[in-house]
Amino acid sequence: MRTAERLTAEPRRRRVSPLLAALGALSLGACAVGPNFKTPAPPSVRGYTAEPLAPTASTPGVAGQAQTFASGADIAGDWWTLFHSQPINDLVTQALAANPDLKAARAALTAAHETTLSQKGAYYPQVSAGYSATRQRQSGALAPTPADNASQFNLFTPQVSVSYALDVFGLTRRTVESAKAQEQSVRFQMIAAHLTLTSNVVVAAIQDASLQAQIDATRQLIDIETQSVGILKFQADKGYASGIDVAAQETQLAQAAASLPPLLKQAAQQHDQLAALTGRFPSEAALARIDLASLQLPTDLPVSLPSMLVRQRPDVRQAEANLHAASAQVGVAEANRFPNIQLTAVAGNTAIALSQAFTPGTNFWSLGAAATAPIFEGGTLLHQERAAKANYEQAAQQYRSTVLGAFQNVADSLAAIQQDADGLKAGALAFDAAKVTLDLTRRQAQDGYASGLTLLNAQQAYQQARIALVQAQAARFADTAALFQSLGGGWWRRPDLAKDANAN
Repeated sequence: MRTAERLTAEPRRRRVSPLLAALGALSLGACAVGPNFKTPAPPSVRGYTAEPLAPTASTPGVAGQAQTFASGADIAGDWWTLFHSQPINDLVTQALAANPDLKAARAALTAAHETTLSQKGAYYPQVSAGYSATRQRQSGALAPTPADNASQFNLFTPQVSVSYALDVFGLTRRTVESAKAQEQSVRFQMIAAHLTLTSNVVVAAIQDASLQAQIDATRQLIDIETQSVGILKFQADKGYASGIDVAAQETQLAQAAASLPPLLKQAAQQHDQLAALTGRFPSEAALARIDLASLQLPTDLPVSLPSMLVRQRPDVRQAEANLHAASAQVGVAEANRFPNIQLTAVAGNTAIALSQAFTPGTNFWSLGAAATAPIFEGGTLLHQERAAKANYEQAAQQYRSTVLGAFQNVADSLAAIQQDADGLKAGALAFDAAKVTLDLTRRQAQDGYASGLTLLNAQQAYQQARIALVQAQAARFADTAALFQSLGGGWWRRPDLAKDANAN
């Protein structure tokens, strides 16, 4: 009997197997509909500025070194260490470890990765197991179901179901492709958050140091103005100065005093910003004070080739990933207009007693294949495809806009560095002139050839020149940091960021 069963079952397998083999080959060999994405070609421009880059002007003193530009040089992954400031290094380390925005970006990347993996599950058959137990009574007017002719009985049915959608037209492949591109978009969004965070910490620390120096100079200026008012009032009492002179000096004192609160406010806000960037509350942050004179200005500045910038800027790579996702969605929309082929298989047992569920003669099975094709959808699928193509065009223009913005950003940073050097040189000359004037006035005052008021005016000019010089020094440091940011910040040299960043 068993031999006979094998003989009768063998032709069935021969009939079914070729069908399954043909459908499997059709699924694997078919081409996915829709456009195949190609990475946009880099811009053909040769540089970022209309004029060739020349070394900057040099000035003696803090932040006065000449800076040269190395075309095609790579960027350090920890570029902020080039300022040789341990307090800045510590702040960046704290921010990378505790900043909640960066942690949120990393969590978003994990979610996007898991979404991609969930989409890949469609490549495999879907297998489910079921079990049902029922008690029922059949009408006596009908043929009884059980073999013992009982009209009241139990049914126990364990079964396994398998279904598989043949990806003949690439619906699954395009869906997974879109999910992977969206994951890459989120990945580069996280890298951009990393770059923005480190740049903001460095610039905020530099600005904090600048504000502290300006506050010190302003307080000294207020002391000088206060002494000047006292001298003029004494001279006015003796008849050597007029009330107009006193009023003018009091006006200068009031103006100097009025400039201090805004500086104090900016310094407090800068402190609060650094606390938030490093993941701490303002009341809990005890930040080390940074002196501008302790910073070292990087003198050899890398300038990436224009063809490399589009591979290095995380915002450009994110826009490219968005373009890729939009391209895949066009394929999804086109595939939805083609037939969908589904294979199914069910096998199980049915028995009137649980102990008999897996005994011979209780088993059943079925194989099936179904194809569904849209015939009339009221234009829904057509317009969805058109919308996907329009979304792709939108993403293409957004990519171009992002590339243009990236090149503008680099050009602005290069121009700022050049102008900062010239501005520092002019500020240093003004500061030196004010210092010479102050020294000569002091000597004259000691010899009795200059009044105390003249000396105080010289001191006032010196302090004002000092404030301007501090601002010019801070600008050189801050705009140098901005150049590293505009070039991508060297994330590709950090293993934790470069991992899987170039996956397709």
